[in-house]
Amino acid sequence: MEEQLRKLLKRFEKVEDLLGQPDVLSDQQQYRELAQEHAYLTEVKDQWQKYQSFQKQLEENLLLQKTEKDPEFLEVIKEEIASLEVQIASTRHKLESLLIPPDPRDSRNVILELRAGTGGDEAALFVGDCVRMYKQYADAKGWKHELLSCAESEMGGFKEYVMVISGHNVYRLLQYEAGTHRVQRVPKTEAQGRVHTSAITVAVLLEPDESEKIVLDERDLKIDTYRASGAGGQHVNVTDSAVRITHIPTGTVVACQEERSQHKNKDKAMRLLSAKIADEKRLKAEREMATLRSSQVGTGDRSERIRTYNFSQNRVTDHRIDLTLYKLNLVMEGDLDEITEALVAYFHQQKLIAIGEKANEDLG
Repeated sequence: MEEQLRKLLKRFEKVEDLLGQPDVLSDQQQYRELAQEHAYLTEVKDQWQKYQSFQKQLEENLLLQKTEKDPEFLEVIKEEIASLEVQIASTRHKLESLLIPPDPRDSRNVILELRAGTGGDEAALFVGDCVRMYKQYADAKGWKHELLSCAESEMGGFKEYVMVISGHNVYRLLQYEAGTHRVQRVPKTEAQGRVHTSAITVAVLLEPDESEKIVLDERDLKIDTYRASGAGGQHVNVTDSAVRITHIPTGTVVACQEERSQHKNKDKAMRLLSAKIADEKRLKAEREMATLRSSQVGTGDRSERIRTYNFSQNRVTDHRIDLTLYKLNLVMEGDLDEITEALVAYFHQQKLIAIGEKANEDLG
């Protein structure tokens, strides 16, 4: 790890120098790429300095422990050592995650699409809980979130919720949230106190950038307008401002009714439609290249799951990496780093294994 860090810190100095050069400043594309790399390298540098500082403090405390005679002060030193060991392990984990090479798509905007699956009203309520969880995670990371479309449930929560999240490393950290999320808890409507199991699905779509912009032919679109509806009749428009767009060649349907303006609803629906078609195009290309990638979401059935949220045990388990944490209360408040960073590390390792196996096959 140290050798890799030394190379990156050397590159940090080089990038800082390049960002100050006039020819780079005049080239927007190059400047943008270098600025993104600089942000990544700054994060590496900060974590490395933090790691070194904790290591130095630990060494000092271990020396003090050997010479200190006062029992009370010795107890304070022991507590400080235990705390530093936890901080060192956490910082090392963060560094290892950062050392996974950046992907050009890491900071691309993502469209997060959450849908209620098995479980009726309870699934819709859990969609609402997860929307709040992802928004709080985004706020903690300094990301922005924007509502694209939603369908409220009469009992609370949402049957469907679609939002755009943008910021540094958004796609890097959220791409593996795609799949079926299962919840086990006692619903508010359950008189007997029995635990119910429900499920929601999460899809993560990359919003197309300039290089892969989807040009949609108006002749391929069926655009319907209708009156917006909402739970309890609140904030409902009395004009036909809601928009539903069907892409006839693929059968993809999107709808938006959040804005009071039909024009704004159409713009948001077109963004979502472009992302869905671009995602399908990417998946098709990957399948043709025989890349290992499973479908993001299944049927929404409770048996198809990537993660289980068990409220009675305050437990969250990600089944892909056998990670179990007993801090579901904090996870639901947006404390997702331990899960997202572990997933990034795991799938990076899987890619390296697949590349190694492919190389061996080619040689054999």
